[in-house]
Amino acid sequence: MAGLRPKSGPTMNDVAAAAGVSQATVSLVLNSASGSRFSEDTRRRVRDAVDRLGYRTNAHAKVLREGVAGMIGFVGDFVASSPFAGRIIEAAQDRAWESGLLLLTVNTGGDRALEAASLETMLSYKVAGVVYASMYHQILDVPEVLGDVPSVVLNSEDRGGRFSSVAPDEEKGGYTATRRLIDAGHTRIALINNDSLESGLPAAVGRFAGYSKAMLEHGLEVAPDFVRFGHGAEPDGFEHATSLLTAAYRPTAIFCGTDRMAWGAYQAAATLGFSIPADLSIVGFDNQETLAPHLRPALTTLELPFEAMGRRAVDLVLQGAEPGGRVELMECPLIERNSVTHPKEMP
Repeated sequence: MAGLRPKSGPTMNDVAAAAGVSQATVSLVLNSASGSRFSEDTRRRVRDAVDRLGYRTNAHAKVLREGVAGMIGFVGDFVASSPFAGRIIEAAQDRAWESGLLLLTVNTGGDRALEAASLETMLSYKVAGVVYASMYHQILDVPEVLGDVPSVVLNSEDRGGRFSSVAPDEEKGGYTATRRLIDAGHTRIALINNDSLESGLPAAVGRFAGYSKAMLEHGLEVAPDFVRFGHGAEPDGFEHATSLLTAAYRPTAIFCGTDRMAWGAYQAAATLGFSIPADLSIVGFDNQETLAPHLRPALTTLELPFEAMGRRAVDLVLQGAEPGGRVELMECPLIERNSVTHPKEMP
């Protein structure tokens, strides 16, 4: 009927009446105001009334009162839809909740218009800060508007050098992977990298640098014939591993820049009649939960520290995320499984 308004729900006055206290008491109890002293019985009566009536605090009123909402914004490209990078969101959400904040998450799918609209909405809600995330480690053009609130770039780096970033330590990861194969006794170690060095992709540049450092440190040659460049996918691993394993002078171990390329290398080895790890040791990178543990044998790999990075990004937002472009690199742990052993004697 014309003139009817939708029911607005219980008010703070309703809670006060049900609990037999003043509205001021309800407000102080719900906001845990410092210096306010009420008996446990009074607090219990207020909480019971809130639960019974289904009362919710007014977020807009909180913004007007405190100047900031109880939320942190999280904007990502394909992070929420990724089968493994989504762990970043869970960790960030848990860390925000520990500080009494909610995580307001938007997965943009790489749509710049949606990203801009999402950021404007978050800023209009006076979020406490924003985590700006990417599915993979890259150099990003970060929106200028993020300078209006404490903001941190997650799993990537700011091209402009204005915002702090939290990202994987790719070079140390490449070093650890290669060192694992060297420690097993391998000297013929190939690399199938996840992109070209010309791409400037931090993951590709860093993992190659780590591989090279470990090889040279132990007096081993970084042979051009043993270094291949793919694009991170399974067919790249299959193609390059096939080429490496059919050469007259073949490697006894391969460090693959992604688990998916390692999967391709497994298939190449099987096709050519090589046994893993007896004839060929393989180390991957990513620790994709849907892949690495389920290969036969299970894949030894480096884990991207999604949980640690998600928590750290929220920590930095809560600390005010001072500008300056500092990049905080987080260690990628080695996950030992069954794809590495000592090499056979070879001619």
